[in-house]
Amino acid sequence: MGNSWITRAETSADIPAIRDIHLAAFPTALEADLVDALRADPTAWIEGLSLVAADEAGRPVGYALLTRCHIGTTPALCLAPCAVHPQWQRTGAGTAAVRAALTAAKSLGEHHVVVLGHPSYYPRFGFVRASLHGITVSFDVPDEALMALSLDADHPLPSGTVHYAAAFSI
Repeated sequence: MGNSWITRAETSADIPAIRDIHLAAFPTALEADLVDALRADPTAWIEGLSLVAADEAGRPVGYALLTRCHIGTTPALCLAPCAVHPQWQRTGAGTAAVRAALTAAKSLGEHHVVVLGHPSYYPRFGFVRASLHGITVSFDVPDEALMALSLDADHPLPSGTVHYAAAFSI
């Protein structure tokens, strides 16, 4: 099914399924609770940037979220959390959700995205090591795990410290 995922913005009917995806994909409720907290934060949540990859029956099995952050004082987006129900991992559902989220962000006129994640996974979307652009965080992470992406060649990545939404507690 790898190339036949239906990607779309979440609907209110998807919220329980999105929570179930995170509860199944992670050992604790931390990521599921984070999504709920971000959804409740009007300074972080951007309508249309919570994307699901659904199966042929329309059931969400993969998820990607972009919320407001800042690189220094420049508005940017944070890609997190992303999850795929374990039954559907390694089928392309996560890739489809992330690609759909990045496409939606670009269509909304967003320019920059940061992600803290697996350095072998996110470069497929164009993410590069953030430190190459002078982008840092205020906590310890492996240099290769913090990555950034410019969605628009006319807006190169800014330098500065990433400031996440309050729900991230960092």
